[in-house]
Amino acid sequence: MTLAQRALEQLEAWPDLTAGPASCGTGRAVRSARSEIAHFHTAHDVDLHLTSRAIRRFAQDLTVSTAIRLVPGSRWVTVHLDCDTDVDLLLSLVSVALQAHQAEPPAEPAPPGGCNFHRVTVLRRDPAGVAPLAP
Repeated sequence: MTLAQRALEQLEAWPDLTAGPASCGTGRAVRSARSEIAHFHTAHDVDLHLTSRAIRRFAQDLTVSTAIRLVPGSRWVTVHLDCDTDVDLLLSLVSVALQAHQAEPPAEPAPPGGCNFHRVTVLRRDPAGVAPLAP
């Protein structure tokens, strides 16, 4: 079982979420009553729908995480799952997303361009956690 499959199974058990096809056409999604929350695109990449306010609030923490990729102007963040800790991070951020969407007015327009799929390139981390040396 991949990390994304494991995370999706855990989220499908949450009472506030339901699973179905992603609106972008690629992969599975979990959604609340108000909005799609996450798109599971590959075995390692999940797009998470945060609000603009939540991204601003947690921007400093999001930008220092090696598992997170931000696209300027997008309300989605990409979480790259390489280890169990990344799954834990995703589950925590899904909780943040649920709270953020409950606080937003329901009339918030859909994010321009949808999720970040095909807008983010994720480079695999070195398993030892060390950047390769330049020649």
